[in-house]
Amino acid sequence: MKKQDQGARQRSELVFSFDATAGELAALVGPLDENVRQIETAFDVKIRRRGAQFNLEGKDAARALRALEMCAARVHAGSEISVNDVQMIIIAEQSGATQFAEEGEQTVFLKTRRPGLKPRTPHQRDYLNAIQRTDVTFGIGPAGTGKTYLAVAAAVDAFERGAVERIILTRPAVEAGERLGFLPGDLVQKVDPYLRPLYDALFDLFGFEKTQRLIEKQVIEIAPLAFMRGRTLNNAFLILDEAQNTTGEQMKMLLTRIGFGTRAVITGDITQVDLPRGVRSGLAQAADVLGDVKGISVVRFDAEDVVRHPLVGAIVKAYEKALAREKAEQKDRGGRAERRRHAEEEDNEQA
Repeated sequence: MKKQDQGARQRSELVFSFDATAGELAALVGPLDENVRQIETAFDVKIRRRGAQFNLEGKDAARALRALEMCAARVHAGSEISVNDVQMIIIAEQSGATQFAEEGEQTVFLKTRRPGLKPRTPHQRDYLNAIQRTDVTFGIGPAGTGKTYLAVAAAVDAFERGAVERIILTRPAVEAGERLGFLPGDLVQKVDPYLRPLYDALFDLFGFEKTQRLIEKQVIEIAPLAFMRGRTLNNAFLILDEAQNTTGEQMKMLLTRIGFGTRAVITGDITQVDLPRGVRSGLAQAADVLGDVKGISVVRFDAEDVVRHPLVGAIVKAYEKALAREKAEQKDRGGRAERRRHAEEEDNEQA
């Protein structure tokens, strides 16, 4: 492999030459150049290929080049590279995970069914460190940042190491545009689909049979938030998912359930609240009220931590920009209305 700068960094134009066999080149670019197209889309660059030479143009050409080099290194090492692998490499480069790994930052490894499971971004690393260091951790951020999955992984790790005796997973049964009453079955059966992401994470990290066995023994409990009232939870790992849909009273109720030897993780996205209009999210309130309390950590994720398809990160960023623009416009309209009101008051006084 040879990399050479075209001497045009001002124009962000770079060249990458891949010294490899035809088979390795085909593996690098992927079917119909799909791998290359993913890198182009993720970094908003243009990649032109002539044989084994790649010309990269764009503002983030250097980052795109590093992602391409990482893909090439995997191919040279004899590893297969899938679309998912390319996406993970892109995410690592976008989030700076490659840099903090190269700098030798301490990484948390978890004891689960998935060997080598570890944080992919600096915020994910801070999140897991906070879970292990403090009794209550808030993970706040957009969808796809691994908040729930990593929390379940930390719970599985704590159980496997004997740090806790049981795992309790809960979330509020708040309707997101649908009506629970139209679903068949009793209350537990109605809310079961809302808890499916928690089941999926457990099946992946414990295995299906072990998860079912532990649920039957009530070592693992998955229940709606309403079922937590009046209980005291000792020696447990408690996870409240989708916490943005709790009220302040519900959040306080859950946090006061914590007993001796219990660790709690509260996750949610305060930009996706399904509560009635005018009701403040208990997650947003708790993060403000409890942020300075010793023994409680608040970790905030952003679009750079999204570990799903690269387009998810782009979607999150687009919505964040639109929201910021909308707030600025509302502030500007409010300012103009205030100025008009003052002007009218002055006119009335003069009259």
